[in-house]
Amino acid sequence: MMSLLVKYKFGLVGILVGGILGYAYYHFIGCTTGSCAITSKPLNSTAYGTVMGYLMFSVFQPKVKEENA
Repeated sequence: MMSLLVKYKFGLVGILVGGILGYAYYHFIGCTTGSCAITSKPLNSTAYGTVMGYLMFSVFQPKVKEENA
């Protein structure tokens, strides 16, 4: 389990940071009319933030060489 966390640490940190920033975007900027697809609900903006956070942080994840045993 710990090796899995170490292996994907950048992606997991990206999910956490993206979720926090997605909710913060909803809370501070958000859409007051409810017509915005992403920012009208906190779940939507948090989910979008987690996906974007994972994609942004996983770019910095080093490639793991697999050994053929």
